[in-house]
Amino acid sequence: MAPPLGVQLYTVRDALAADRDAALGRIAEIGFTAVEPFDPTADPVGFRSVVDGLGLSVIATHARSLLDGEPGPVFEAIDILGTDRAIVPAGIPAEEFTTHDGIARTADLLNGLASRAAGHGIRLGYHNHWWELEPVFEGRHALELLAEQLSPGVFLEVDTYWAAIGGADVPALLRRLGDRVEALHVKDGPATTRDEPHQAVGEGAMPVPEILAAAPDALRIVELDTCATDFFDALARSRAYVTELEAA
Repeated sequence: MAPPLGVQLYTVRDALAADRDAALGRIAEIGFTAVEPFDPTADPVGFRSVVDGLGLSVIATHARSLLDGEPGPVFEAIDILGTDRAIVPAGIPAEEFTTHDGIARTADLLNGLASRAAGHGIRLGYHNHWWELEPVFEGRHALELLAEQLSPGVFLEVDTYWAAIGGADVPALLRRLGDRVEALHVKDGPATTRDEPHQAVGEGAMPVPEILAAAPDALRIVELDTCATDFFDALARSRAYVTELEAA
């Protein structure tokens, strides 16, 4: 059975800012059953009420704010949302991934946050961009070195598109990382430069079938950072493609 298929709500950030409840309603109408917020402290009680009413679950949340000051209130907000997965999506300087010492410092930081998170019944994850893949040490990407130094309970959410932009063979990377990968950002696009608009999943250059096969148990979370067409239409086409692919 395929894992739940969710949406990273950063995809529809403008629609959320204009009318949160209507935007979440459109996500549910498309047929998604799970969402991944990007700001857990933004009215967690109200957000939880709306998603519960729509039959949506919060399968994880990004929490950049965990790196800013006291993380306790952030963990409390995440608990209200009803998920036990908090993911650091950015905020660690890219330069830290260019040296062994920097990678060790990053692991120490994340391990410390994971220990704090465990006290709230929450598990910590890390989400990559391209800069954790571009540095290569004796044939291994910086993200792989980081994974080796993370505490066993810290998981990875691999952004498959940014991993490709960073130079990785994504299916091979996922196979090497193995069970450390608990979630995937499933994205598509030209996969040539950082600035080109993303596309609906299945309409770009990413080897999506091979990627999903390489991490069969990981959560699938669709995201488009940018898009040249309507974001909701692209999400609908993405869901149709991934659902059909995994049902085959």
